[in-house]
Amino acid sequence: MSKTTTEIVDAVTGGRRLRRNRRFSWTRRIVRETRLSADDLILPLFLMEGDDCEEPITAMPGVSRYSVDRAVKVTARARDLGIPAVAPFPNVAREKRDQTGSEIANPDNLICQFTRAAKAAVPDIGIITDAALDPFTDHGHDGVLRDGQIVNDESVDQIVEGALRQAEAGADIIAPSDMMDGRIGAIRLALDEAGFQDVGILSYTAKYASAFYGPYREAIGTGGLLQGDKNTYYVDPANSEDAMREAEMDIAEGADMLMVKPGMPYLDIVYRMKQETGMPVFVYQVSGEYSMIESAAANGFIDGQRAMMESLLAFKRAGADGILTYHALRAAELMAN
Repeated sequence: MSKTTTEIVDAVTGGRRLRRNRRFSWTRRIVRETRLSADDLILPLFLMEGDDCEEPITAMPGVSRYSVDRAVKVTARARDLGIPAVAPFPNVAREKRDQTGSEIANPDNLICQFTRAAKAAVPDIGIITDAALDPFTDHGHDGVLRDGQIVNDESVDQIVEGALRQAEAGADIIAPSDMMDGRIGAIRLALDEAGFQDVGILSYTAKYASAFYGPYREAIGTGGLLQGDKNTYYVDPANSEDAMREAEMDIAEGADMLMVKPGMPYLDIVYRMKQETGMPVFVYQVSGEYSMIESAAANGFIDGQRAMMESLLAFKRAGADGILTYHALRAAELMAN
């Protein structure tokens, strides 16, 4: 006599039915392996000059540049939603940009203005500042450009000066995204010598030469400035061992936290870095990732809210301790409700 389907299923599964734990919402919640909360989120903010100004960014629907006063209000909103930290990025006036990015060493530049104002108004939220030169150069590169080449050591000198000004303004963590060799150790030494032993360093350890940065470059005003590409200092998208060597060097130089950027295309790197280093690992859901979700949702191709939350959960599942995302406010609001 032929067996029933039930008998066949029980025979091949050994009587184990994995769907039992998925049957109810409450059982799914109990056995859920990965959990996401506002504590996991960091909000990037774009700054612009002026007072009481907000300027939408065309390539990033729902994201704007803010004058310092408005950015402080957004920071307070982030704090109220339980978001632990914000990360400011400036759109610097063209006349203040030059070949060496010297404006980064100005103690009254946009990042420093915001940091002082935010620390005064919202002292209980973290400020994570980037010491890379690209918002400050007239060529859009993260370092100093000489004869068509990004010169490493001169760039590190300028990056260190920027990091010191940011620390003086009240930054809690310096997060250099430039990918220059040796900059973590140089920043750590300079901070310690200046009395900023408690200021942490979040290294953009594996920043890949990615196609997903386009909207960000519009946001900080470097889209039309970039001369050449950044392949000589960003990590090749084909490489994972290279990223792990970067992590090894950054840890040895004194990094307190590590970063992988972009996010979704590099979940394997997030996982490896967390597993192999045991360090706090952050991930940056970059502008192109954000804009793809928003554009697809606006066209009705996907459920934007579900895609947003699914992508953030994926970062946590891969091992990320913190997530920089332009979705931070909306995600935190959704989880609060």
